[in-house]
Amino acid sequence: MRFKGLDLNLLVCLDVLLDERSVSAAARRLHLSQPATSAALARLREFFDDEILVGLGKSMYPTPFAEGLRPQVRECLKVADGIVSSSSVFDPATSQRAFRIIASDSVTSSILAPLLSRLASLAPRIGFDLIFPDPASQAEFQRGDVDLLISPEGFMVDEYPTELFFEEQHVIVGWRDNPLFQGEVTEEKIFRCGHVAVAIGPQRILSFADRQAELLGRSRRVEVRAASFAMAPLFLVGSERLAIMHGRLAETMTRQFPIAYAPLPFPFPPLRQMIHHHPSRANDEGVRWLLQELRIQAQRPRPFT
Repeated sequence: MRFKGLDLNLLVCLDVLLDERSVSAAARRLHLSQPATSAALARLREFFDDEILVGLGKSMYPTPFAEGLRPQVRECLKVADGIVSSSSVFDPATSQRAFRIIASDSVTSSILAPLLSRLASLAPRIGFDLIFPDPASQAEFQRGDVDLLISPEGFMVDEYPTELFFEEQHVIVGWRDNPLFQGEVTEEKIFRCGHVAVAIGPQRILSFADRQAELLGRSRRVEVRAASFAMAPLFLVGSERLAIMHGRLAETMTRQFPIAYAPLPFPFPPLRQMIHHHPSRANDEGVRWLLQELRIQAQRPRPFT
């Protein structure tokens, strides 16, 4: 389709080229051949009468004109995506849409994995792109490139529509044969053991539970800082180490590892997981359907409670 002489498909190419600053990298992302992507760049240069990307050494850099176009192109594609996604009829049984969701591995394990298993027969052609939270993925969300962001309350993106997803109490988790679980689990016993903490991403941000544990005013011997919740049980099995997790995740882990859990014997704030959606998705029937399915999954009976 052409608009005032411009093939509108070239706007997608322009956005990716400016993002990647490389014809070969843009070709991979666009699922095009390198010659086809080079041809698209040549057509963009001809239409705008500008180099768009200039090679300096082994790198390419946008021209000032292209940098000025970039926010307008992004906004144009965002509006187009909203138009495409806002069909008044959404049928999960036949839709081939792909949803993009930012969520931690704890939410992925305890909520998204069983949800996707349940939806496999209800929405067999729908795809899911699951992304771990980090500064890059948050920037994608703010650009409107992601449908939903799930994060603890303390990590909220305040300016976007938000709702409470679920609230969860925490438990103490350890190897099933850890002597701690053979008798009464007390505060003193917990703090005599070594602990596994979770520090996420390149900035090594402590998980909600571990941040709260640091505020208890007790000395805690952290022997391992795991990069994800999924790794934590690996450092519990065969040792007397412990970890603090929210109950839903602990239940999920007991199905995969020989671990046990018990209620915390001292006050500990609950985890409030929130869901954010971009304002451009406000009238998106597909996102509304997905939000409802997520709510249903969070409220389903839990076999280990």
